[in-house]
Amino acid sequence: MKRRDSLRALTLSSLGLTALNPQIAMAEQRELETQFPPETPLKIPGGRIKEEAIRDAKLMKEKFFTLAELATIKVLVDIIIPADDKSGSASQAGVPDFIEFIAKDMPQNQTPLRGGLKWLDRESNKRFGKIFTLATKAQQIQIVDDIAYPEKAKPIYSQGVAFFNMMRNLTASGFYTSKIGIGDLGYVGNTPNVWEGVPPDVLKQYGLSYE
Repeated sequence: MKRRDSLRALTLSSLGLTALNPQIAMAEQRELETQFPPETPLKIPGGRIKEEAIRDAKLMKEKFFTLAELATIKVLVDIIIPADDKSGSASQAGVPDFIEFIAKDMPQNQTPLRGGLKWLDRESNKRFGKIFTLATKAQQIQIVDDIAYPEKAKPIYSQGVAFFNMMRNLTASGFYTSKIGIGDLGYVGNTPNVWEGVPPDVLKQYGLSYE
């Protein structure tokens, strides 16, 4: 099974399509604010209120990761979900921005994420004499292969394993709640059916016809 297919199955079974998507939330908030006076308490889908949407907007303007850290995240998420002939990669779906938002929205994730990124660079420097983003694709995959399979990973890679587990979950959440990811799933939501009449075999069964 391809890595993308495995992630799709994991995401559908554990996350569904209800994971946080701040871009959608803010679009819904702007639409609601045009329909209600400012003094009216606003609620948006999922039970969120106006104050929460304002907080999200504030977080969107803040920065947590450095440019170097975001570059590493981009490389890693594209290893987890690369582009294929069906859809774009995780970075093309906006996953780095999603992870940036999660780090600010859930500060308890900041130390594990930043620590994991540092671990990647230390491990890459130890093996190849260069940081992770400057390593070759084969070298990057070599490191990832050592931390991507918890049951097979050596104890010395425990920090890397914990970090990669977090990144894999965040990448799947961000990708499969994006426009690209939803398209990759083939999910179309509630769409009207096209009525083409009673099926011919049913008409034949009852000796009927449209003529």
